[in-house]
Amino acid sequence: MLKQLTFPLLLALALPATGNENEVLAAEARGLSKSFGGQLKQHLQEGMKQGGPLVALDVCNTQAPAIAQSVGDAAGWQVRRTSMKARNEGNRPDMWELSTMLEFEKQKEQGNDISKMESYAVVDTDDGRVFRYMKAIPTGGVCLACHGENVQGEVLDKIHELYPADQALGFNAGDIRGAFTLSKKLD
Repeated sequence: MLKQLTFPLLLALALPATGNENEVLAAEARGLSKSFGGQLKQHLQEGMKQGGPLVALDVCNTQAPAIAQSVGDAAGWQVRRTSMKARNEGNRPDMWELSTMLEFEKQKEQGNDISKMESYAVVDTDDGRVFRYMKAIPTGGVCLACHGENVQGEVLDKIHELYPADQALGFNAGDIRGAFTLSKKLD
């Protein structure tokens, strides 16, 4: 009798993640994205109050990666940002991220709310199955001080100093600035 109970149990453990499991992972990623975004926004706002865009640039350069690492490590996820027009070369999108951001752009063209855009999937990689999640980041008015069309002077000089291969200029309020991107190994 025990062998009959064990076989179905082992079979159930070998089945791929169900839609419900994906929804649970998506909810977890959504919460982590919100936590990372909230902490980053708070630090950026404090930086802008303390010294304007130059201090905010330092926050993005030094504190943003540390915040992402802390949020991710606490939950067993990899957490970071990406963009089709990345400032930091380490934040350039992989193929899944690029495809997802192109889909976000199509949704924006159809009039969908950027703040509600998200995507997730289980992706097979050389290292096993990975749950991937992305949440679009809208460009707000305050973002334009460092990412807008008219960034000049010492702010532009500091951007070039910190990010020699910067591509993250020329945004307008309401553009998709990039996305929070999270991943968790399933195997």
